[in-house]
Amino acid sequence: MTATAAASENILELEDVHTFYGSIEALKGISINVRQGEIVTLIGANGAGKSTTLRSINGLNNPRRGRIRFQGRDITRSSAHDVVKRGIAQSPEGRRLFPRMSVLENLLMGTFQREDRNNRKAVNADLDRVYSLFPRLSERKQQKAGTLSGGEQQMVAIGRALMAHPKLLLLDEPSMGLAPIFVERIFEIIGEINSQGTPILLVEQNALMALDIANRGYVLETGSVALADDAKKLKQNEQVQKTYLGVD
Repeated sequence: MTATAAASENILELEDVHTFYGSIEALKGISINVRQGEIVTLIGANGAGKSTTLRSINGLNNPRRGRIRFQGRDITRSSAHDVVKRGIAQSPEGRRLFPRMSVLENLLMGTFQREDRNNRKAVNADLDRVYSLFPRLSERKQQKAGTLSGGEQQMVAIGRALMAHPKLLLLDEPSMGLAPIFVERIFEIIGEINSQGTPILLVEQNALMALDIANRGYVLETGSVALADDAKKLKQNEQVQKTYLGVD
């Protein structure tokens, strides 16, 4: 495949991105890309820059240097609501639901930046998609989100992101704090969402499960890309096995 052809597949490109918190440089020139139709995972220790990478993409912390392109357009300095409007939605770390609002109301918040949010047929079609992925949410749609279990709240958070009808889905630590049975189900659903045509950039502490589901991966260390390869090859990498997969 030619370089031009490969580049044309990229839905997201980060090029030499430097992001700061005040005077602290959190990202030190990272370059990554996500191609149409794939799952890409970012793995690394706490403080490696994984969540900062997502914040740089979603407009919450614009890079000081470097460039971010989405569908070929420069979004480096875009605001968070413009990023959502362009088609990037995120399920954040810690879920961040509105606890006193119902499941349905939380899901509908995901449509806020959609131009067709008043089109009941379009919105209902996406609700049906979310309920087909998460049948439990259909059963609990009138229940307050704050009364749900952790796994159910994670389903609402992902469902809310899907209600934005994203062209790219960002997932930040979807398995955090969940019981093993919920972790397995969440990863099954992530695979299902991707198989329906949504590319995914996944930040995940559970490196083994992330690499199992991903097409490609990047290992971040102290704000830099230490390794980049196909997910299967990263799983077989001795350094990755020792540091992130618990293999002696």
